[in-house]
Amino acid sequence: MLIVSIIAGIIILFFGFQYLTILRMKLKKGKAAPSLSGSYGKAVKNKKTSLFYFYSPQCGACKTMTPIVAKYTKNNSRCFKIDITKDRATASAFGIMATPSTAIVENGIIKDFIVGPRPLSEFENILEQTRA
Repeated sequence: MLIVSIIAGIIILFFGFQYLTILRMKLKKGKAAPSLSGSYGKAVKNKKTSLFYFYSPQCGACKTMTPIVAKYTKNNSRCFKIDITKDRATASAFGIMATPSTAIVENGIIKDFIVGPRPLSEFENILEQTRA
């Protein structure tokens, strides 16, 4: 009985942490985007929609989503692919706790914050918001 309780506790803790992470990111919706410098800062101040995609090279889900984002970042100055192992400052400014995470910023406000992988069609629709 003790072993079952310990296993149940671990499972609850694991899922509880995941839920807490997603909840913290969702609460960022409608808040001001962080103050950033360089091209990130210009994109945040721009009136148009900008997308910040945070990934880690070790993340399994990121390995399928990152190549899709790479297609958009090549020709789009408002779509950013950010490796959190190399740019911890930007990830920290956005409060990134899990990868993949995607922040959509419009008019200096975080319009949406998505944590975790998404189906290809849904994710491409999200990326298309920065083309307009």
